[in-house]
Amino acid sequence: MQGKRNPFVAAEGIPFLLMAAFLGWLAFRSSAWLWMAIAGAVFVMLFLVFRDPRRRIPAAPLGVVSPVDGRVTEVETLEEGVIQGKAHRIVIRIDSLGTYTARCPVEGKINDLNSIDLPSGSYPTRALWVQTDEGDDVVLMFRGYRLGLAPRSIVRFGERLGQGARCAYLRLTRVAEVHIPTGGKVLVASGDEVSAGRDILARLPHP
Repeated sequence: MQGKRNPFVAAEGIPFLLMAAFLGWLAFRSSAWLWMAIAGAVFVMLFLVFRDPRRRIPAAPLGVVSPVDGRVTEVETLEEGVIQGKAHRIVIRIDSLGTYTARCPVEGKINDLNSIDLPSGSYPTRALWVQTDEGDDVVLMFRGYRLGLAPRSIVRFGERLGQGARCAYLRLTRVAEVHIPTGGKVLVASGDEVSAGRDILARLPHP
């Protein structure tokens, strides 16, 4: 299955690319070759940062796909998860030049974390709670924002998303976490490289 995408780059990056292209055109008209080369280099860098490539989502109904491009840095079991009791926690260091768009780990409905009573001190400032049709709760969290630019959701509460669907712009986020029920099986280990929407991090417990 092919994931949806914007043409070439995420929508947030289009104004920056247009500005770089415009400055390059002005430099060309003025025969300012050095500035034209600089504008071209900036355009290429911006394209790499904001790229939103098409990804082929694996056919894995119970699979939890990676939401980001990066490297797994931690796999552990928490005694108190975000919205459930014990939970597996998978931490991914995001590749700065990976895809700009985060993808939904599982198929399900987006729920609002404000609608439930969470354990004291556990409320995440940037998180996506997805509940599958089987009732499994999967939480995607982000932390470590460069320049204070937190991810921006492109979905709404109550919306239903497919596995691997685009769900947020990462901006300059450093770290993603995926929390799944302990009945599930984690399939990755610290040090593994993963690609958004392609690689399976874990499998949920339902047969």
